[in-house]
Amino acid sequence: MSRDAEVIVLARGAEDVMEPLTRPDENRQWHQCFRRVDNHMFGGWSGPSETCYAWVVQFGRSNAWTGLLAHLESLPWPDPWSVQVLVHDQDDDCFGLWMIHDGRLVEVSLPRTRRVPFSDFEHGVLDRTDR
Repeated sequence: MSRDAEVIVLARGAEDVMEPLTRPDENRQWHQCFRRVDNHMFGGWSGPSETCYAWVVQFGRSNAWTGLLAHLESLPWPDPWSVQVLVHDQDDDCFGLWMIHDGRLVEVSLPRTRRVPFSDFEHGVLDRTDR
């Protein structure tokens, strides 16, 4: 069974924290690499900028991102209050939002959504309730 998922990480001052996640690492539970989204991607800059606030990754198979949220939670974020993780699994109606609260990466409730159990996915599926 294939399950696509997209993950976006937004964080201030996290270039050093996220850089290792842009390279392959067989010791991680998940194996895809994040890509930087910096000024180079938007405005004709000739090369990557020093400052980056966003990183993206796509997973293309079942359970490919198992352990990702726990790994992100464990990182030494220089500004943990700025960390936002957006997750869209293939059956979600919209991206879910995860933020660090009291040292834990937790899902933030979005208006008019609910997380429902799904047997093949530990976090369930995010449904819109206003359809």
